Amino acid sequence: MSSMNASIKLNRRNFLKMAALSSLATPLLARSENIREVNDSEIKEAYEGSKKVKTICTACSVGCGIIAEVQNGVWVRQEIAQDHPISLGGHCCKGSDMIDMVRSHVRLKYPMKKENGEWKRISYEQALSEIGEKLATYRKENPESVMFLGSAKLNNEQAYYIRKFAAFFGTNNVDHQARI
Repeated sequence: MSSMNASIKLNRRNFLKMAALSSLATPLLARSENIREVNDSEIKEAYEGSKKVKTICTACSVGCGIIAEVQNGVWVRQEIAQDHPISLGGHCCKGSDMIDMVRSHVRLKYPMKKENGEWKRISYEQALSEIGEKLATYRKENPESVMFLGSAKLNNEQAYYIRKFAAFFGTNNVDHQARI
């Protein structure tokens, strides 16, 4: 180690100075010759018979723009909506992976119930009926034994409704999924 490096004391203040200098130097070090034109082989042609649909990512409540390519009712590819007023052409890792989540083979697509150690498909009516009966039992016995969770997908008004529902149910046990 040289004597110059040994004399630099890395404390918080020096770290912030170095970080600021490096962020200012980055554009100066970027070279325009690294930017090139897109080759024709790199352009993805639309699937035959597909259409592009402007939509909104549902991973959270921000509402970033997605251009979904849909073929025969199936989401086959996505692009970032460059002109979207919220995301301004950007995506987080959850939004960029949204299509894979929708097409995942492990995605739950209908109500399931475990009976005798095996999962079996049940109807929505049966699922809602059984959940409603259990909630009614819990509310009668001890409403504090139930907890309601919000989600990053909810807007302010939906979060308000969940909180109100929990209060009417008889519990203050409300939290957000991001803290779990």
